[in-house]
Amino acid sequence: MPTASLTDVTFAYDGRPPALTDVTATFAPGECVMVTGRSGCGKTTVTRLLNGLAPEHFAGRLDGEARVGGLVAGQSSVQDYNGTVGSVFQNPKTQYFHANSTDELSFPCENAGLPSGEIHGRVRRAIMRFGIPHLLDRNVMELSGGQQQQLAVAAATVLDPGVLVLDEPTGNLDADAMVRLHDMLAELKRDGVTIVIAEHRLAWCADLVDRYVLVEDGRIAGSWDACEFAALPAERRREWGLRALDVTSAREATARLVERGLPGGEGTPVLATHDLVVGYGRRGLLRRRVGGFAKAVPDLQLFAGQMVGLMGRNGAGKSTLVRTLCGLQPACEGRIELDGRPASRRALTRGAALVMQDVHYQLFADSVRGELMAEVRDGDDGDEARAKCDGLLRDLDLLDLADRHPMSLSGGQQQRLAIATALMAGKRFVVLDEPTSGLDHAHMMQVGRLLRRLADRSVAVLVVTHDDELVAQWCDGVVAL
Repeated sequence: MPTASLTDVTFAYDGRPPALTDVTATFAPGECVMVTGRSGCGKTTVTRLLNGLAPEHFAGRLDGEARVGGLVAGQSSVQDYNGTVGSVFQNPKTQYFHANSTDELSFPCENAGLPSGEIHGRVRRAIMRFGIPHLLDRNVMELSGGQQQQLAVAAATVLDPGVLVLDEPTGNLDADAMVRLHDMLAELKRDGVTIVIAEHRLAWCADLVDRYVLVEDGRIAGSWDACEFAALPAERRREWGLRALDVTSAREATARLVERGLPGGEGTPVLATHDLVVGYGRRGLLRRRVGGFAKAVPDLQLFAGQMVGLMGRNGAGKSTLVRTLCGLQPACEGRIELDGRPASRRALTRGAALVMQDVHYQLFADSVRGELMAEVRDGDDGDEARAKCDGLLRDLDLLDLADRHPMSLSGGQQQRLAIATALMAGKRFVVLDEPTSGLDHAHMMQVGRLLRRLADRSVAVLVVTHDDELVAQWCDGVVAL
């Protein structure tokens, strides 16, 4: 098994200040290391140097040496890393090459030029190793988020790499999917694979981690073995932007909210549903409906001033429901009311703001400030709009990045930008799909405070989330699908 190391590494993406400065770290064979720290601290850059994506794919200047076995970043090509380093990203959709799950598992072997008999053997061994025969011959885009992440891990390890790097792998996973991911990594660790995880959430794999490495402002700020790290005061870990090592109390608080049901409200609900069925389907011969998905939703009433969580397993229909509530797709059956009146899809689209789970789909401008100013309507006061824009950016720690291109931000920074854009629109009903995925503790609390403040301004806020810490701290009630 190869040893991975960073030696006196300084790396700066083209046209930007250094993301890492004088970083030295070693990852021993069979060791599971958690690289953690605030959003934008440089964790993702560590993973890109270990899997060779930087500086070849993510261009920049590299000083020092990033080595995995005999491979050196900037000298070895990305293809050279096949079979030595496997990679799993926060959004597995960004690493798929095929629409069919079996083809996706086969692709790394085909790309390496292995004979067909060996390819079949490796794919069969991967599905038995991780217990995922139910994922064979499936449409990748129809898998749940947790299933997509399982498939990504299996595909990343089908060539038996000695090192596996994972970048925020639980950002969009429910509790059950986290358990399945944990079990897959436990299997790999037993086989002696070096595992490097860049992550804010700590509880889901605390029993697997041998060592924690803290990154602050692109530098290594500390390194502890698992026992030393667990002995640190919880308040100190929160100051570093880290999530809790134990989320039992947050899960218990969430369960109590689910049992209690939605709180009532005064006056007419901002949004209400009656006998709603949401879903989608495909049309076959003679336009007959074939396949698809349909789910009956309990009647909902969301009032101004409330912040409500929408929870459920991956694939339960949460995202389909919110797209329907925002008018982005038609309801299969039933009625949706906005301020007490039946609402058309057009009315819902005009009345609601949606922050999507994949924020890349809704970032269009060439600057951070431009994203927010695009929401300004003709006739609005320009100076007033600019002041509101900069106030929101300041509230979300984005003002210093106002002139940066949105695609140059970290995942957590992009998430906060999408939230700021939704708030800039000033809608009556705001839906956020996994708004704290990829966010550290400090920015999770920051988003919670901002949404609470938004609700206090007579806005109905619906948050689709798996984040028990967010729900327990900030939500008035929970809808569980």
